[in-house]
Amino acid sequence: MITSRQNPRIKAVAALKNRANREREGRAVVYGVRESQRALDAGGKVVECLWCRDYFRSPEAETVVEQLASAGAELFEVAREAFDKLAYGDRQDGVVSVFETPRRTLAELQLPETPLVAVLEGVEKPGNLGAVLRSADGAGIDAVLVVDPVIDLFNPNAIRASVSAVFQANVVAATASEVLTWLRENSLAIWATRPDASGMYWDVDFRQPGAIVLGGEAEGLTDAWQSPDVTPVALPMHGVADSLNVSATAAVLFYEARRQRNGS
Repeated sequence: MITSRQNPRIKAVAALKNRANREREGRAVVYGVRESQRALDAGGKVVECLWCRDYFRSPEAETVVEQLASAGAELFEVAREAFDKLAYGDRQDGVVSVFETPRRTLAELQLPETPLVAVLEGVEKPGNLGAVLRSADGAGIDAVLVVDPVIDLFNPNAIRASVSAVFQANVVAATASEVLTWLRENSLAIWATRPDASGMYWDVDFRQPGAIVLGGEAEGLTDAWQSPDVTPVALPMHGVADSLNVSATAAVLFYEARRQRNGS
């Protein structure tokens, strides 16, 4: 059992809270029983698991530790005081795991016959990125393309907010030019959300193969998405705000697309 907060293993995992360290090591830290389970279910490659029985809240915690071990994780039991150094946020349930950060490309994506893709550009807050990924997962979006990411996809807040959906094989980061080329090569309609668009989202036929493009909270979409083959769409705003939070906008559009595709 690890008992010291100065243990090299504790220090190494705690250091993964820093983006530069995550990128250098090619690893991400996942906080929580449910998040660790979902990262494993999404196909993530686990490296190690640190656990503290004092914080276990349910039988699922021990089960997840066993599943992580079966998947190849090196296990380290940690005493309460040392485990506290790993804490992230205000929720502690006794399991912290480390996964390799997957490196995926557009060429690896496998699309169904009538795909629906989400494109995120310039999203600045990891919580919003995670929330969009969670909505995309829930609505059955076939791929999520993160364009020129401002933040690290494997920021702990993004992992937690997405409930580890960021580990899924259909989440890819690429440049705007790469994504536009890929969308056109796959003959996808492109719908870009803009507050000043004259067309409303309910006028769009989301049953056809296409991509819903969403911009960041501060600047919105760049000029890359003003090409003639890009259709601007908006959500009506009846108050003083000119737009919704990007995660709220994403949820509205994703589920409208799902409603249309379900024939209702």
